[in-house]
Amino acid sequence: MRQPALRTGVRWKISVAIAAVGALVALALSLVVHNAARVSMLDNAREVQMERLLFAQRVYEASKPRKPRFGTELNDPRLPRELGRLTARRHRGTYVEEHGDGTPDVWAAVPLDNGDVLSLRTPFAGRSATVMRRLDEALVVGSVSVVLAGSALGVLIGGQLSRRLRKAAAAAGRVAQGNTDVRVREAVGGVVRDETDELARAVDALTDALHERIEAERRVTADIAHELRTPVTGLLTAAELLPPGRPSELVRDRARAMRTLVEEVLEVARLDSASERAELQEIALGEFVGRRVALLNPDAVVRVVHESRVSTDPRRLERILGNLLSNAVKYGGPPVEVTVEGRVVRVRDHGPGFPEALLREGPSRFRTGASDRGRAGAGHGLGLTIAAGQARVLGARLTFRNAAAPDGTAPGVGGAVAVLWLPDHAPTDTGSFPVIRFPAED
Repeated sequence: MRQPALRTGVRWKISVAIAAVGALVALALSLVVHNAARVSMLDNAREVQMERLLFAQRVYEASKPRKPRFGTELNDPRLPRELGRLTARRHRGTYVEEHGDGTPDVWAAVPLDNGDVLSLRTPFAGRSATVMRRLDEALVVGSVSVVLAGSALGVLIGGQLSRRLRKAAAAAGRVAQGNTDVRVREAVGGVVRDETDELARAVDALTDALHERIEAERRVTADIAHELRTPVTGLLTAAELLPPGRPSELVRDRARAMRTLVEEVLEVARLDSASERAELQEIALGEFVGRRVALLNPDAVVRVVHESRVSTDPRRLERILGNLLSNAVKYGGPPVEVTVEGRVVRVRDHGPGFPEALLREGPSRFRTGASDRGRAGAGHGLGLTIAAGQARVLGARLTFRNAAAPDGTAPGVGGAVAVLWLPDHAPTDTGSFPVIRFPAED
């Protein structure tokens, strides 16, 4: 079982990374500053403590009788062991005694001539503790500010990179749809040069190479079909002169099929060249479809749900309908139903449905619309390709799906459905089309 992948945007990944790094750096610097400030203030407190003790020692030695003053103690039993060992060697020193409450005691001790030890203990509190508390507050505020600023910077940088990548992806998508004139580098734009530009240049180079290859294949196909047209026409003419009989009929039938194939290959080449232009007329779509279907396939059932007037090319629309009906008759099952609803025309049969490859990749040359491989020899598979190409010339969209069974449980059992979506606006004289938004199909 595949585990669901967590999808996140580039901007958020960069923002989280910058925020995490900023938090780690701020934490490390805060700890360093806090410890350095604490050590410095403790060292200063120890020096002050020793100065106080030395002053108290002088007062003690000069007074009669001798008595500890200014908070000093004589032979204090609480004296830390470290200071006790130090004074035993006749050395003076200071010591910081830590406690669980976080407030240490600063000790200073000095040995006297008679062997006694004079010591002074002062809690590290008061002004020093206040300074440390304010320093910690300032470090916390600074750390939070650094993290927030880093996150904002990450969102800004990541957003710019994400927009460039999205523009590149959108342009590459238009290239994948066959618009080889699109340049990803121009779509990305911007002044900054980064890896996105390298990606755009690579995709543009791939597009140019693909366009050249497609053009070369189209020219070769068109040249071959054009060169075959004359001998095939001559062959068909000669076949008509053969004496009546079964062999002659087979020769004429194959010659007609070859001529049809050559004509269709030439039509595909013209459609691929994007040089075809629609000759527009305003027609009532339901009435037009009804009349043409009656001529092309009298057995088909036509139903007009909603009439609509459209500006389109009647000859190309009839070509699309003819190919869809022919495909439904060859590879589908009766009855064939044609439904007109506004600007949408649906052609449905009740056969085994379209093959998965056609639904996934769209119509392809020399691949028929039969799900059964054994029926692939019934045609050469250019009908749906031509229908899709003619739809592009009209600025329309041609989609394919399989209908569900009457109970809605088995897709494909209910037959194949081809849907032609005519645009709200007719193509311009230059062959370009406005942006067309098609509603989602049920």
